[in-house]
Order: sequence, then C-alpha cells, then structure tokens
Amino acid sequence: MSRILVVDDEPTTLKMMEMTLKLEKYEVATAQDGMTALSLVPTFKPDLIILDLMMPGQTGFDVLNALKRQYATPPPVIIFSAKDSIQSMVEAKEAGAFKYLVKPVSRAELAKTVKEALVAKAFRKG
Repeated sequence: MSRILVVDDEPTTLKMMEMTLKLEKYEVATAQDGMTALSLVPTFKPDLIILDLMMPGQTGFDVLNALKRQYATPPPVIIFSAKDSIQSMVEAKEAGAFKYLVKPVSRAELAKTVKEALVAKAFRKG
C-alpha cells in the first residue's frame, strides 16, 4: 500500500484530502505545517507528498527545498495550492514538484494525479 503525506494548514482541506485518499486505499499521514511534515518523513517514509504552498512558518517551497537537501531521491511532491499564478507554477516545477494542482480539485483529478506520480516514482527507481 502506498503511503501519502498530506501537508496543509487548513484542517477542513486536510480532512477532505485524507478521506479521499483513504477511499482510494492509500495509507495517509497528515501535517498542518512544514516542520511537522519534515519530522514525519523519516518515520512514515511517504511514497508521495501532497503539499500546500501557503502555510505559516515554512512555505511549501521551504519544505520542498529541505526535502531536496535531506534526501538523494526525495519522494515526488504534488503542490496543492489556492495560489494560481504562473510564477508559482514555474517556481514549483523548477523546485522539483511533480505537478501543481490549483484548489479546489475534483476527487477524480486528485486520484489521477496521485496515480501518475506514483507510477513515475516506480519508473524512476527502475
């Protein structure tokens, strides 16, 4: 079973994402800030991280950059943000994000993107 870490400072969004992913048969851990997320990575060992950009303390970009510094091959990251500027999307791609989804996203779109990221991760290992 694939493990997914969802990071978002909005409790309602976090709960919705967790429920949606559990219905898709994923093991899910959640964090409401970047520091908690980074502390969960070594023990939870996520196959994928879904990351909000705008959070108090560390932004999603801070977390993404910390992952790249700490791990030779960090798990793929899907940015999930209300920020829909082209600049943010380009910055996320340049920082190594697998995909950038703008909130709100349908359950079908979320499930499809998660599957794509996990397939890409599997091929990256091989």
